[in-house]
Amino acid sequence: MSFDEKHEDKQAADSAASSSNGVRDRYYTNEEALVEPDEKESLHRGLSARQISMIALGGAIGTGLIIGSGTALVRGGPLGIFLGYSFVGFICYLVMVALGEMSAYLPHKKGFPGYATRFVDPAFGFALGWNYVMKYLIVTPNNVNAAGVVIQYWTQKVHISVWMVIFIAFIFFVNLLGIRVFGELEFWFSSIKVITLIGLLLMGIIIDLGGNPRHDRIGFRYWDAPDGPMGKYLQNQVHNDHLAIFLGFWSTLTNALFAYIGTELIGVTVGEAQAPRKNIPIAIRRTFFRILIFYVGGVFVIGLIVPSTDQTLFVANKSKAGAAASPFVVATTLAGIKVLNHIINAAILLFVLSAANSDLYIGTRTLYGLAVQGQAPKIFARVNRMGVPYPALFLCTAFCFLVFLNVSSSSAKVFGWFVNLVSTFGAITWMCICYTHIRFMKALKAQGMSRDVLPYKAPFQPWGSWFALIATAIITLFKGFDTFIPFKSDTFVTSYIGLPIFLVFYAGYKLYYRSVLIPSDKVDLITGKREIDEEEERFNQQQEARGPRTRWQKIWEDL
Repeated sequence: MSFDEKHEDKQAADSAASSSNGVRDRYYTNEEALVEPDEKESLHRGLSARQISMIALGGAIGTGLIIGSGTALVRGGPLGIFLGYSFVGFICYLVMVALGEMSAYLPHKKGFPGYATRFVDPAFGFALGWNYVMKYLIVTPNNVNAAGVVIQYWTQKVHISVWMVIFIAFIFFVNLLGIRVFGELEFWFSSIKVITLIGLLLMGIIIDLGGNPRHDRIGFRYWDAPDGPMGKYLQNQVHNDHLAIFLGFWSTLTNALFAYIGTELIGVTVGEAQAPRKNIPIAIRRTFFRILIFYVGGVFVIGLIVPSTDQTLFVANKSKAGAAASPFVVATTLAGIKVLNHIINAAILLFVLSAANSDLYIGTRTLYGLAVQGQAPKIFARVNRMGVPYPALFLCTAFCFLVFLNVSSSSAKVFGWFVNLVSTFGAITWMCICYTHIRFMKALKAQGMSRDVLPYKAPFQPWGSWFALIATAIITLFKGFDTFIPFKSDTFVTSYIGLPIFLVFYAGYKLYYRSVLIPSDKVDLITGKREIDEEEERFNQQQEARGPRTRWQKIWEDL
């Protein structure tokens, strides 16, 4: 039996929606939180299946894995970084399947803050939405800053601020051209990312097995003392080897958290996805293989071919301008392979620009989603004829100029500040997604709906979401431990400022609007669903009207 057949028909849905007006007035502070905006005056569903799948596969891969992994390797050692990325990768997968279950059921245009508003409490959705906007107001200039770090590997004759302006202008105009141009360009960017990463992994394995100019079979040499297997972080401060090893491992969890944050972007793209109920579950399932191969496999290979004691690795607050930003570039230099380091550096520049491009897109759409719900100024809900929320785009682009902080401070130090801020905002987002999913499951149960009839049913539930919520909370609470050894005010503020900001947003909205936690049996699971069903049905009819596709057309669409 199909998904639509298992639910009430349209008349029953309308009846249920109309009878719940009193419930809406009591638990939902405004009608916009439930109703989808007019199709002609909102985002366009222009992302195809292949674009969504490829963006889900490679869209969020950026500075965390390619550049930030150098810091994790130095602090945690090769085994520490492998274990840290594996553990956080599992947490990331649990968050993604939780988001996938909600997104496939109700693929609306408000992003996951809209789910928090609907399934938990409008104040919770408001706080989550603005937390997510702030994350992308910071992470976009972070990636632009990283692009400056990468390009300084070649030359420092051109002032870094010149490159910043060029990069910001590039990502702004790409986003201004509409979802079809953005989707196609990001598809090719992500394709190049995936191909490059596969090439880097193969290169690392070949170098490790002796396929290098020196014919030196490295094996697990760098897993032996003094390079490994575990790093000893802050050993001079704590004067205890075992504690230093534990601190080194713990620091890899924080770094891995930053690397994985952004995978939830698939929850933002549902509002512009074609046939989301079919394509979103496919993209979510592919996330598991992306985590296993690219992230866990990537840091494993890095640990094999780069010693954690190498002084040229990019480490926040320590690297000189022009230092090799990525461990992969360090690896080719150590192996004595000429020219390849420049090719890899160019590919990494593409990585971070692509990440900045997708970050600007997500920040813009999240701010738009808040405005549509009445939780941000209405001006940000305006879109142009191509479906681009241009006022939101202008604001998010303006924040990119925070990158000029690196004119007075080093790029490495600014990168460290941004990492702290982004990882906090991102961790809060993950926790909110998990809690929203827990409330969603409770609402389904309270209203007599089985999860078996959903378009996508998340595995390991409900314990998976609880585990991800608690584990992320622990990592977030203790992620700034090194700011106390010794105490550093700048890193302390950037590590923890996100927590009180979230609480202020939540409490402020709650006090002003007197919103309450929505009881499970009163959660609105119906409103807006019919419109989405009709929109998807129209798309499917258009696809059928095109007639049968050739074999090559099917391959292209399945790419």
